[in-house]
Amino acid sequence: MNSGYPHPIIAREGWLFVGISATVALALSLAGWWFVAVPVWLIVVFIVQFFRDPPRVVPSQPNAILSPADGRVMVVEKAHDPYLDREALKISVFMNVFNVHSNRSPVDGIVRNKWYHAGSFLNAALAKSSLENERNALHIASANGVDVTCVQIAGLIARRILCYVGPGDTLARGQRYGFIRFGSRVDIYLPPTATPKVAIGDMAKATSTIIAELA
Repeated sequence: MNSGYPHPIIAREGWLFVGISATVALALSLAGWWFVAVPVWLIVVFIVQFFRDPPRVVPSQPNAILSPADGRVMVVEKAHDPYLDREALKISVFMNVFNVHSNRSPVDGIVRNKWYHAGSFLNAALAKSSLENERNALHIASANGVDVTCVQIAGLIARRILCYVGPGDTLARGQRYGFIRFGSRVDIYLPPTATPKVAIGDMAKATSTIIAELA
Protein backbone atom coordinates (compact mmCIF):
# COMPACT_ATOMS: atom_id res chain seq x y z
CA MET A 1 0.00 0.00 0.00
CA ASN A 2 1.26 3.48 -0.84
CA SER A 3 0.80 6.30 1.69
CA GLY A 4 -1.00 9.14 -0.10
CA TYR A 5 -0.34 12.87 0.17
CA PRO A 6 -2.37 15.99 -0.54
CA HIS A 7 0.73 17.73 -1.91
CA PRO A 8 3.64 17.14 -4.35
CA ILE A 9 7.10 15.77 -3.51
CA ILE A 10 8.03 19.04 -1.75
CA ALA A 11 6.27 19.32 1.63
CA ARG A 12 3.77 22.16 1.87
CA GLU A 13 5.67 23.50 4.91
CA GLY A 14 8.53 24.35 2.55
CA TRP A 15 6.68 26.05 -0.28
CA LEU A 16 7.16 29.55 1.16
CA PHE A 17 10.88 28.99 1.84
CA VAL A 18 11.48 27.55 -1.63
CA GLY A 19 9.48 30.33 -3.29
CA ILE A 20 11.27 33.17 -1.51
CA SER A 21 14.78 31.78 -1.93
CA ALA A 22 14.23 30.88 -5.61
CA THR A 23 12.80 34.34 -6.32
CA VAL A 24 15.82 36.04 -4.73
CA ALA A 25 18.24 33.75 -6.57
CA LEU A 26 16.51 34.37 -9.90
CA ALA A 27 16.46 38.15 -9.37
CA LEU A 28 20.19 38.18 -8.58
CA SER A 29 20.90 36.03 -11.63
CA LEU A 30 18.92 38.31 -13.95
CA ALA A 31 20.74 41.29 -12.52
CA GLY A 32 24.07 39.65 -13.37
CA TRP A 33 25.23 39.44 -9.75
CA TRP A 34 26.48 35.87 -10.08
CA PHE A 35 28.96 36.13 -7.20
CA VAL A 36 25.94 36.51 -4.91
CA ALA A 37 23.46 34.46 -6.94
CA VAL A 38 25.51 31.23 -6.86
CA PRO A 39 25.51 30.92 -3.04
CA VAL A 40 21.79 31.73 -2.98
CA TRP A 41 21.09 28.99 -5.57
CA LEU A 42 22.98 26.59 -3.29
CA ILE A 43 20.68 27.63 -0.47
CA VAL A 44 17.70 26.92 -2.74
CA VAL A 45 19.04 23.41 -3.38
CA PHE A 46 19.49 22.81 0.36
CA ILE A 47 15.95 24.01 1.12
CA VAL A 48 14.46 21.81 -1.61
CA GLN A 49 16.26 18.71 -0.30
CA PHE A 50 15.28 19.53 3.28
CA PHE A 51 11.58 19.83 2.48
CA ARG A 52 11.39 16.83 0.15
CA ASP A 53 8.54 14.56 1.17
CA PRO A 54 8.45 11.39 -0.98
CA PRO A 55 5.59 8.88 -0.79
CA ARG A 56 6.39 5.62 0.97
CA VAL A 57 5.13 2.06 0.66
CA VAL A 58 3.37 0.87 3.85
CA PRO A 59 4.28 -2.67 4.99
CA SER A 60 1.24 -4.94 5.25
CA GLN A 61 2.42 -6.85 8.34
CA PRO A 62 -0.43 -6.30 10.87
CA ASN A 63 1.69 -6.40 14.06
CA ALA A 64 4.40 -4.08 12.72
CA ILE A 65 5.28 -0.75 14.32
CA LEU A 66 6.55 1.60 11.63
CA SER A 67 9.17 4.29 12.03
CA PRO A 68 7.53 7.70 12.54
CA ALA A 69 10.56 9.51 11.13
CA ASP A 70 13.60 9.28 8.87
CA GLY A 71 16.96 9.24 10.60
CA ARG A 72 19.40 7.30 12.76
CA VAL A 73 18.21 5.10 15.63
CA MET A 74 19.68 6.59 18.82
CA VAL A 75 17.89 4.65 21.57
CA VAL A 76 16.50 1.13 21.92
CA GLU A 77 15.86 0.44 25.59
CA LYS A 78 13.38 -0.30 28.33
CA ALA A 79 12.27 3.02 29.83
CA HIS A 80 9.47 4.79 31.68
CA ASP A 81 6.80 6.36 29.49
CA PRO A 82 6.18 9.71 31.27
CA TYR A 83 2.95 10.37 29.36
CA LEU A 84 1.08 7.13 30.10
CA ASP A 85 3.01 6.41 33.34
CA ARG A 86 4.05 2.89 32.39
CA GLU A 87 7.09 0.80 31.68
CA ALA A 88 7.79 0.68 27.96
CA LEU A 89 10.13 -0.13 25.12
CA LYS A 90 11.55 3.20 23.95
CA ILE A 91 12.92 3.72 20.46
CA SER A 92 14.30 7.10 19.37
CA VAL A 93 15.09 8.29 15.85
CA PHE A 94 17.30 11.36 15.35
CA MET A 95 16.78 13.47 12.21
CA ASN A 96 19.63 15.63 10.94
CA VAL A 97 19.19 18.44 8.41
CA PHE A 98 19.64 16.04 5.49
CA ASN A 99 16.79 13.70 6.49
CA VAL A 100 13.14 13.93 5.45
CA HIS A 101 11.32 15.73 8.26
CA SER A 102 7.71 14.65 7.81
CA ASN A 103 6.38 12.65 10.76
CA ARG A 104 4.07 9.73 10.04
CA SER A 105 1.87 7.49 12.15
CA PRO A 106 3.52 4.24 13.26
CA VAL A 107 0.17 2.41 13.62
CA ASP A 108 -3.48 2.42 12.62
CA GLY A 109 -5.39 3.95 15.51
CA ILE A 110 -7.22 6.79 17.21
CA VAL A 111 -5.54 9.73 18.94
CA ARG A 112 -6.64 9.61 22.57
CA ASN A 113 -4.61 12.46 23.98
CA LYS A 114 -2.13 15.15 23.03
CA TRP A 115 0.41 17.01 25.18
CA TYR A 116 2.52 20.03 24.28
CA HIS A 117 5.42 21.15 26.48
CA ALA A 118 7.46 24.28 25.93
CA GLY A 119 11.12 23.73 26.71
CA SER A 120 14.77 24.10 25.77
CA PHE A 121 16.45 23.57 22.42
CA LEU A 122 19.27 21.22 23.41
CA ASN A 123 20.96 18.94 20.90
CA ALA A 124 18.22 16.39 20.16
CA ALA A 125 20.82 13.60 20.16
CA LEU A 126 21.24 14.04 23.93
CA ALA A 127 19.21 11.75 26.20
CA LYS A 128 17.95 14.63 28.36
CA SER A 129 16.32 16.27 25.33
CA SER A 130 13.42 13.79 25.74
CA LEU A 131 12.38 15.55 28.96
CA GLU A 132 13.84 19.06 28.64
CA ASN A 133 13.29 20.16 25.03
CA GLU A 134 10.16 21.58 23.45
CA ARG A 135 8.03 18.58 22.53
CA ASN A 136 4.62 17.39 21.39
CA ALA A 137 3.33 13.93 22.33
CA LEU A 138 0.44 11.85 21.02
CA HIS A 139 -1.23 8.89 22.68
CA ILE A 140 -2.45 6.64 19.88
CA ALA A 141 -4.72 3.70 20.73
CA SER A 142 -3.89 1.27 17.95
CA ALA A 143 -6.48 -0.75 16.06
CA ASN A 144 -5.32 -3.94 17.81
CA GLY A 145 -5.72 -2.47 21.29
CA VAL A 146 -2.11 -1.42 21.97
CA ASP A 147 -1.19 2.00 23.36
CA VAL A 148 1.55 3.84 21.51
CA THR A 149 3.11 7.16 22.56
CA CYS A 150 4.78 9.16 19.80
CA VAL A 151 6.77 12.28 20.77
CA GLN A 152 8.05 14.99 18.44
CA ILE A 153 11.06 16.75 20.00
CA ALA A 154 12.65 20.02 18.86
CA GLY A 155 16.43 20.16 18.59
CA LEU A 156 19.33 22.59 18.66
CA ILE A 157 18.36 24.07 15.28
CA ALA A 158 14.71 22.98 15.08
CA ARG A 159 12.45 25.74 16.35
CA ARG A 160 9.05 24.69 15.10
CA ILE A 161 7.06 21.54 15.82
CA LEU A 162 3.96 21.13 13.65
CA CYS A 163 1.26 18.61 14.57
CA TYR A 164 -1.99 18.46 12.60
CA VAL A 165 -4.02 15.96 14.66
CA GLY A 166 -5.66 15.88 18.07
CA PRO A 167 -7.84 13.73 20.34
CA GLY A 168 -10.52 11.88 18.39
CA ASP A 169 -8.69 11.92 15.06
CA THR A 170 -8.11 8.62 13.28
CA LEU A 171 -4.70 7.80 11.82
CA ALA A 172 -3.69 5.18 9.30
CA ARG A 173 -0.23 3.64 9.33
CA GLY A 174 2.10 5.84 7.33
CA GLN A 175 -0.29 8.80 7.40
CA ARG A 176 1.48 12.14 7.63
CA TYR A 177 0.55 13.92 10.87
CA GLY A 178 3.29 16.48 11.48
CA PHE A 179 6.59 18.09 10.58
CA ILE A 180 9.64 19.41 12.46
CA ARG A 181 11.86 22.04 10.88
CA PHE A 182 15.65 21.76 10.74
CA GLY A 183 16.93 18.80 12.79
CA SER A 184 15.07 17.02 15.55
CA ARG A 185 14.05 13.73 17.15
CA VAL A 186 11.05 11.45 17.56
CA ASP A 187 10.63 9.11 20.55
CA ILE A 188 8.18 6.23 20.49
CA TYR A 189 7.05 4.29 23.57
CA LEU A 190 5.62 0.79 23.12
CA PRO A 191 4.51 -2.01 25.44
CA PRO A 192 7.58 -3.66 27.01
CA THR A 193 6.60 -6.95 25.35
CA ALA A 194 7.18 -5.47 21.89
CA THR A 195 10.19 -6.88 20.03
CA PRO A 196 12.60 -4.28 18.60
CA LYS A 197 13.57 -4.85 14.97
CA VAL A 198 16.22 -2.11 14.81
CA ALA A 199 19.43 -1.46 16.72
CA ILE A 200 21.30 1.67 17.77
CA GLY A 201 23.04 3.15 14.74
CA ASP A 202 20.60 1.77 12.17
CA MET A 203 19.13 4.12 9.59
CA ALA A 204 15.33 4.20 9.52
CA LYS A 205 12.88 5.53 6.96
CA ALA A 206 9.49 6.83 8.01
CA THR A 207 6.71 4.36 7.19
CA SER A 208 8.84 1.86 5.27
CA THR A 209 11.08 0.72 8.17
CA ILE A 210 9.59 -1.67 10.74
CA ILE A 211 11.14 -0.65 14.06
CA ALA A 212 9.30 -3.17 16.29
CA GLU A 213 6.77 -5.97 16.28
CA LEU A 214 3.95 -6.46 18.76
CA ALA A 215 3.75 -9.75 20.65
